[in-house]
Amino acid sequence: MADTAAGTAAGTGQFEGFPLAALDFYDDLELDNTKTFWSAHKSVYDSTVRAPMVALVGALADEFGPGKVFRPYRDVRFAKDKTPYKDHQGGFVAAGPGAGWYVEIGAPGVRVGAGVYRAAGARLAAIRDAVGHDLTGPALEGILVGLERDGWKREGERLRTTPRGWSSDHPRIDLLRHKSLYVGRSYGFDEVIHTPELLTRVRDDWRAARPLVEWLSDATAGIGPED
Repeated sequence: MADTAAGTAAGTGQFEGFPLAALDFYDDLELDNTKTFWSAHKSVYDSTVRAPMVALVGALADEFGPGKVFRPYRDVRFAKDKTPYKDHQGGFVAAGPGAGWYVEIGAPGVRVGAGVYRAAGARLAAIRDAVGHDLTGPALEGILVGLERDGWKREGERLRTTPRGWSSDHPRIDLLRHKSLYVGRSYGFDEVIHTPELLTRVRDDWRAARPLVEWLSDATAGIGPED
């Protein structure tokens, strides 16, 4: 997921869908991820990618809160891959320091997600404590089973080994291995992504994922963003 916010998205325009040119832009960027290409096509990015994403996130703010549309630039300081631009455009609404909702467009189309995308230190420890608890842990399992039944995919970085302080035979050891935990689903190239109806679809999906976001927010309540 993107790591640098461009600012708070406001309802600066009505969302009409992502035009086909947005997908073409990312197809071309995959072939020529250079400053020269970007400079020549920045107006295409601004009008077909960024502006619709700002409108989409802004239209969802009434129910989910103000969101952020992320910068298109990659942080290449410590990366082997020095291509300067991200291959997708993301928007995010935080429900608190630990979790939130996500939407993205790139060459593979549009996808949505919800959960916690990065966790470490006290936040990760709090999530694992809640996973391991005999009340909150089974509740999370039930939420995830329901979402997966409805077509969501559970994702996130996981340890291959057993987390320190936990038993390898814990009944929820698979969840305890997660270092990040989120669910996602893709609309791909469905025609709906080019229409205003996508707003309704994203809103409905974010509502469906609200129990997961709330569970993660409750688990990390009181933990600041730098913990």
